[in-house]
Amino acid sequence: MTYIKPRVLLAAVLSALASAAFAQDAAQPRLPTTRLAAGFHLITAEVARTPEQRAIGLMHRPSMPANEGMLFVSEQPGQQCFWMKNTLLPLSIAFIADDGSIVNIEDMKPQALDSHCSKRPVRFALEMNKGWFDKRAIKPGAKLTGAPFGN
Repeated sequence: MTYIKPRVLLAAVLSALASAAFAQDAAQPRLPTTRLAAGFHLITAEVARTPEQRAIGLMHRPSMPANEGMLFVSEQPGQQCFWMKNTLLPLSIAFIADDGSIVNIEDMKPQALDSHCSKRPVRFALEMNKGWFDKRAIKPGAKLTGAPFGN
């Protein structure tokens, strides 16, 4: 049996707690939500509207419920690009036109720096757990409904 000095053990525990607290503090606090629908599939989406909210997104979150996601809203249509730095969850992202129609869907790997971009100018992007769209046979051209899309 190995003996660990109490001070060394205490220092290790405090260090681990500080690291966990930092990761939790760095995570985006829960944002106001909106209800969306993809056909009969209901989504509760946190809405990231400000540049700061969009920059943090889902960083440092260890999990996300199955039918929840994050809707990113930009002021003007443009090519929207996302990466996964400091994001722990594998995600799928749908780039969405103003009328709610999905332009393209990309799968994203956790903590990767690869860019995933919209194929044409859009204001909206919806991040869901990886495979959410595939499992429901939701493809580009499908239409989402809800208040952000005027319906």
